[in-house]
Amino acid sequence: MKIRFWSSWSIGTRMIFITMLPVVFLFSSFVWYSWYAHRAQVSEELAERGRILAKALAETSEYNVISGNLSDLRLTINGLVQSDKSIFRIDVVDAKQRDAISVASSFAVDAEPHFYEAPIRKQMIWINLFSDNGAPHVSGSSDTKPPTLTTEVVGWVRVTMSPSNMLDKQMRRFLIELAIAAAALAASGVLAYFLARSLTMPLKSSIGALREIRGGNYQVEIAATTGGEIGELQESIKEMSLALNQSKQELENKVAERTKDLVESRNEALKADADKRKLIQKVNSIVEDERKSIAIEIHDELNASLIAARLESQSILHLAGKVEQGPVIDEIKAKSQAITKLTLDLYASGRRLVRRLRPEVLDMLGLHGAVEEMIRHYDGAHPECRFSFHSEGDFSKLESELAISAYRIIQEALSNVLKHATATHAQVALTLSQHDNMLHIEIADDGAGFDTATASSGIGIIGMRERVYALNGVISFASQLTKGTVIAIALPLAWRSEPARAVLA
Repeated sequence: MKIRFWSSWSIGTRMIFITMLPVVFLFSSFVWYSWYAHRAQVSEELAERGRILAKALAETSEYNVISGNLSDLRLTINGLVQSDKSIFRIDVVDAKQRDAISVASSFAVDAEPHFYEAPIRKQMIWINLFSDNGAPHVSGSSDTKPPTLTTEVVGWVRVTMSPSNMLDKQMRRFLIELAIAAAALAASGVLAYFLARSLTMPLKSSIGALREIRGGNYQVEIAATTGGEIGELQESIKEMSLALNQSKQELENKVAERTKDLVESRNEALKADADKRKLIQKVNSIVEDERKSIAIEIHDELNASLIAARLESQSILHLAGKVEQGPVIDEIKAKSQAITKLTLDLYASGRRLVRRLRPEVLDMLGLHGAVEEMIRHYDGAHPECRFSFHSEGDFSKLESELAISAYRIIQEALSNVLKHATATHAQVALTLSQHDNMLHIEIADDGAGFDTATASSGIGIIGMRERVYALNGVISFASQLTKGTVIAIALPLAWRSEPARAVLA
């Protein structure tokens, strides 16, 4: 059986309770029995005294009742009542139950509900003065026949007792016994308190030592102040403290060595990471430069050649119109027109290729105009998804490298929206904040979304992340399945001097 009411008590309180519970029980039993014994003693003594008084008065009052001399009997009863405070009332009644004498005590307070009664008997001796033959009777040595006796009840003596006086005496005795028992109970309580304290003080010191150990102070000084299990506990705590302190020192040494190794590894990793960032930045710069060079060559050389070819084709068509017409001339005109159309198509392809390699509008109108042109192109080419653009700030003074990186990041994000999101709406927001000196980019769509924990290794995401890291920026992906995706990017304007961070949400 599990005792629940003392589950929150301290061990000292429990010890006092365990010690005092049987003592209190014995004290209560003793008090109850003492009170019961005193009450029973009063009842027994009153009963015995009442019966004796009634019997004695009945035996001594025979003559007074028979002779009618009740004054002497009244004086005797009155003196008896006044001398004994345990008598409440004495009544003498005749054979017809009529009151002959009634004397009440002036000291008694209460009376018992019953009285003790004894009959007053009149005894008569019948003596036969003649023998059986009619001769006068002469007693002899051989005459053993007793006289004939007859009795007659002439009245009753009724004694009513009062328990108050005897109860007062027994109460005084009971109070003395109660005081002695209470003193013994108090002494037991004091003894239980000191015994419990002798047990709880070592336990408190042990608990205090354990708390210090839990707090990290393993150099705890605790002495065995008692014997038995508690003394063994104190010795065990002392040994444990020494062992933990030694283990702590060894662990601190190992941690210091491991920390030193980790710091060195971290420094090497940071150095390698910085080198990688520089390399990626250099590669991106070289790629952009190469794209720009190729775009310039296509624009300046290939497009110029295509324009020249178109002009030559148009000249052939013009010359063919001046000669005599015929089937051959008609075929020459058709070939000339085909060449003209082909050169125009090649020129348009070259223009598209130049825009992909290096958007001219980025150099002409800056990041804002280039992104706006890209959004307009995506919105017109893909009617199944609506694209919108919002911007705040002046983007004309952005560095070329920062602008092209931001452009490529947006281009990759929108490409992923078209390839994977199956969205119906996508929005791009550009904000140039002077408060934190950052360029903020946010691309949001209402598409299928993805699990950022498993999809973060995609080529497109890796490319965007590396471009952001190369500029010491921050990129975060927030996405839920069927609830779309939000890509938030922050690029420092003074990006060469700030660290890089990335968050996947």
